[in-house]
Amino acid sequence: MNMLVLGASGRVGRHIVARAIQDQHTVTALVRDPNKLQLDDQHLHVIQGNVLHKQDVERAMANVDVVVSALNTDGSDTLSTSLPLILEVMTQQHVKRIITIGTAGILQSRVTPSIYRYQSTESKRKSTFAAQEHQRVFEQLQQSELDWTIVCPTYLPDGALTGSYRVERDFLPEEGTQISVADTADFAYKQIFSQEFLKTRVGIAY
Repeated sequence: MNMLVLGASGRVGRHIVARAIQDQHTVTALVRDPNKLQLDDQHLHVIQGNVLHKQDVERAMANVDVVVSALNTDGSDTLSTSLPLILEVMTQQHVKRIITIGTAGILQSRVTPSIYRYQSTESKRKSTFAAQEHQRVFEQLQQSELDWTIVCPTYLPDGALTGSYRVERDFLPEEGTQISVADTADFAYKQIFSQEFLKTRVGIAY
């Protein structure tokens, strides 16, 4: 399997890359600063570039089978601005599968299912900027013809891989309060080889 991982130097992305090369898949990582990745393997191809530059995305996406985006907001609109470029290049390259890391804020509220969690009393966050960015990504994916899955973790502390967690389509599992970076990456990685959650958001928590 040939994979493109965006956000490969981030907390979740680094775990996904490590898992993929451990399983001897070919991974291309598009990163602004290769030094931050701190991984070296014969199965890993690092391309220095910017996800906001179409030519960089085109170079990185050559001959890949699946795209995994672990990009975060970084207080900017990189998520929503880069996605149209990513989707355009995926269409050009005939790549159908994309897995993204979202946030539990864009899952439906259990209290008021007609709205998102970040818009409801369930959300404890004062700032809604990141959730709004992830909402824009969700809406763009919904309008696409791609086979997408958005993995939506709640509070993300560092922690060991347990492989034991709960997932639920469109909602955060009841009373879920956290999920480790490693377990989030584990579930996202498994979606590369699964069709169970195509075209849906998936809440994940312990």
